[in-house]
Amino acid sequence: MPQAAAPADVVERATALRHRLEDANYRYHVLDDPTLADADYDRLMRELEALEVEYPVLAVADSPTRRVGARAQGGFAEVTHVLPMLSLGNAFEQEGETDREKYREVADFERRIEQTLDRREPVFSVEPKLDGLAISLRYEDGVFVQGATRGDGAVGEDVTANLRTVKAIPLRLRGEGWPRVLEVRGEVIMPRAGFEAFNERARTSGEKPLANPRNGAAGSLRQLDPAITAKRPLAFFAYAVGRVEDGELPDTHSATLAKLRDWGFPVSPEVSTAKGFEGLLAYFRKIGEKRDSLPYDIDGVVYKLDDYAGQREMGFVSRAPRWAIAHKYPAQEQMTTVEAIEIQIGRTGAATPVARLTPVQVGGVTVTNATLHNADQVARLDVRVGDTVIVRRAGDVIPEVARVVEENRPAGTVVWKMPEVCPVCGSELLREEGAAAYRCSGGLICAAQRKEALIHFASRRAMDIDGLGDRFVDALVEFDMVHTPADLYSLTVDRFVKMKKLADERDGSTPETVKQGKVATKWAENLVEAIEASKKSTLPRFLFGLGIMHIGESTAKTLASWLGSLDFVRRTPAPVLRVLPDIGDEVATSIAAFFEQEGNQKVVDALLDAGIAFADEGAPSPKLRDRLGLDVLLDAAKVSKLGPKSTGILAKNYASLDALVKAGEHQWIVAGVPQAAASNLTTLLADAERVTELRRADEAMRALAAALPSKTASALPLEGLTYVITGTMETLKRDDATERLESLGAKVAGSVSKKTTGVFAGEAAGSKLDKANELGVPVYTEADLVALLSEHGVAP
Repeated sequence: MPQAAAPADVVERATALRHRLEDANYRYHVLDDPTLADADYDRLMRELEALEVEYPVLAVADSPTRRVGARAQGGFAEVTHVLPMLSLGNAFEQEGETDREKYREVADFERRIEQTLDRREPVFSVEPKLDGLAISLRYEDGVFVQGATRGDGAVGEDVTANLRTVKAIPLRLRGEGWPRVLEVRGEVIMPRAGFEAFNERARTSGEKPLANPRNGAAGSLRQLDPAITAKRPLAFFAYAVGRVEDGELPDTHSATLAKLRDWGFPVSPEVSTAKGFEGLLAYFRKIGEKRDSLPYDIDGVVYKLDDYAGQREMGFVSRAPRWAIAHKYPAQEQMTTVEAIEIQIGRTGAATPVARLTPVQVGGVTVTNATLHNADQVARLDVRVGDTVIVRRAGDVIPEVARVVEENRPAGTVVWKMPEVCPVCGSELLREEGAAAYRCSGGLICAAQRKEALIHFASRRAMDIDGLGDRFVDALVEFDMVHTPADLYSLTVDRFVKMKKLADERDGSTPETVKQGKVATKWAENLVEAIEASKKSTLPRFLFGLGIMHIGESTAKTLASWLGSLDFVRRTPAPVLRVLPDIGDEVATSIAAFFEQEGNQKVVDALLDAGIAFADEGAPSPKLRDRLGLDVLLDAAKVSKLGPKSTGILAKNYASLDALVKAGEHQWIVAGVPQAAASNLTTLLADAERVTELRRADEAMRALAAALPSKTASALPLEGLTYVITGTMETLKRDDATERLESLGAKVAGSVSKKTTGVFAGEAAGSKLDKANELGVPVYTEADLVALLSEHGVAP
C-alpha cells in the first residue's frame, strides 16, 4: 500500500528538524561546542519522531531518528574492501646514544623516502595513533550507506547499523564538493572519561566492567543489537580516505583531512605536518608529553608522506605502505602496592596469577589488576603480597607487573606458591611437562570454562547444533539455565523464550519477539529441533565436542576407529592409549585424566541418558592385535635398563602381568633379561601404587583383545584406500562425505599424491583436480561418490 504524502508545511518542518538535530550532533560530537541544551534536543527529536510515525514517507535513511536500527539476525555479513585497509610497519625505541641510533627505524624510514624520491627533508602528515577499532565508512551522494570493520584488511564485517548510533559519524555530509562515492577510513574509540563512567555504572549494577577502552570500542561495535551500541560512549576520528568515484581530492593528505573536516568528519586536533627526521621526532616528543592529558588512549604516532604522488611512487611492501609508519611509545609505568595474588581461570582452563593492586592511574586509565602471566613469572620476579611494584600497560592495553621495588618490601612477606586446586570448581590444577601454564582439570564441570565448553560442543565440526551460537550460549550461562552440555538437551521452547526475555530486560531493549501482542517462538522451536537432531551423531564428533585438551578432530577419529566404542575410550588408561597412532604420552595422559574426573564421567552419562547415540560404534580395530602385549605395558613403565629386547623376552614368556610377577626375578634372568634390568623391574613391582596402575592397564589390554573381531572376519570394504575430496558438493557437505568414507575404512587425505586411490571432484574444483590429472589419479564425480556409498549400504 503506497504511503500517504505529507503536506508541504510538514515536509518543510521535518527537514528543518533534521538539519537542526544533525547540526547539534555535529557541534557537540565533532566541534565540542554544544549549542543546544539536552532538554531542547530531546524535545526536537520527539517532534521529528512523531512526524515520521504519522507520515512514514518522511523517515529517510539519514534521519537522526534512524541512528538506532533493528537487531542483527545471526551475525554480521562480510564486506570486501575494494581498496584494502592495510596495516602499518612499527618503529620502536632502541639502545643508542644519539637520536638517530635510538630511533633508527624512523631514521631509516625517512632516509628511504629521501633516496627514492630524491627529496631532502620530505613533508609528512603526522597524527596520534588512536587505540580503537579501524573502520571504513561508505558514502554515496553524500549519504552514509555502509560501514565495515577492518577485519583482516581485505574482508571486514558489516556493522552499518551500529555505526549509525555513533553520533560523531555524519549520516549526511556537510558542505559541498564531495565525490559521488567516498570511503572514509578512521577509528572508533571509547574516550577515557566515558570508559571510566561506563565501568563505574557496571560495577554499581553488578555487571562485568570493560577490560580497557580498546576492547570497549571493539566489543560495542560487534553487538548484534544496535540499541546496546547506542548506550556505549563511543567517538570517531577520520584519518584517511579509501575508494573515491566521480570526484577529486586534494593532492596532499593534510589537505584531504581538512576537506573531511569541512564535510562534517571529526579529525584529531593533534594532526599536523612535519619536515624530515628532526620534525618527526619533535612531534613524537610533543605528543608524548601531553599523552596522559589526552581524552583518549594512543599507543604511538603515525607518520605519512604528505603528497599523494610521492605515496604512489613509494608503493607498498607486503601488506604495508612504504610511505607510512607507526612510531610506538614505550609502555607506560607507575608504582603501586600488591594487595593480593589470586588465580584467574580462563575459558580454556588456563590458571593465571593476577595481582590485585591499590588503584593507580597508568596512561590515563585506573588500574586495579595486573597479570603475572604464570607461576614461573611470579617466581622470577619474586612478587609477594605487600610488595611495592612497577606496573605497566604492556602494548598499552594489558596491565602487567614489570618488577618489584625490593628496597620497599615490608617485613614478614611470604613467598607466593601456586595453589593446588582450582578456585572455581576445586579440581586439581595440573601442569604438563614443559608447559608454562597450569590448567584446571575440571573440564566440563568448571564454571569458568563453561561458555567455551558449550560453544565448542555445539560447533559445526562437533555436535553441529545449528543456530546455537555465542550469543545464546552467553545468555544461557549468564541466567544459570545451563551448566554442562547435557543441560542443553533439557531445554524447551519456554525456557528459550524466558532466556530471551531476561536478555532484553538486561539490555533495556524492546523485545523484538513480541508482535501484535503475541510472542514469536519460531526461532526457539528451531533451536530445540536442532538440539534434538544433534542426538544422532558419530563417535568422533562427540569425542571432539567434549573439548578434551589436545584432542582435535584427527585424534578423535583415531580413538573412534581404533577403540571402536565410547565405552573403551572411557576406560582405557594412558599406557594403553599410547599404542594408538599419533598418540604420545602427553595426549594419552590428557585423555585418561579427563575420564578419570568423576564430574566429567557424570556429564558423559547424562549426555547418553539424554539420547545421544552413535551409529558408527563397533568392535576395536583388528590392527590392535599386534599392539597389545606385556611388552607394551613394560615399555610404558619406563624401567631403567629394561629395553625393547628385554620386554620382548618377557612378553614371549609370560601371557599376563600376574604371570610375570609370579615368576620372579630369577626366572626373568634365566629367560635372558640382564640382571640390572631384572633388579630394577623387581623394585618397580614392589611399589603397590605402580603395580595397581600396571594391573589396570593389563586388564584394559586383555578386555580390548577379547573384543577384537576374529581373524577370519572381513575387513572394512574401503580399508587401505585413500581418497581426496575437492570442490563443492550438492548432495552432502564435504565433512559428511569424509565421515561416510572413513566409516567404510577409507582414509580421506588433504592432498593428492601418486598413492591416492581417487579424487572426488565437485563444482569449482581447483588445484587438487589439476594435480590429480597431472599424476594420472582417477577422478570421480559426486554421483560416483553417492553410488560408492550406496553400494556399501551408507546413505549419502
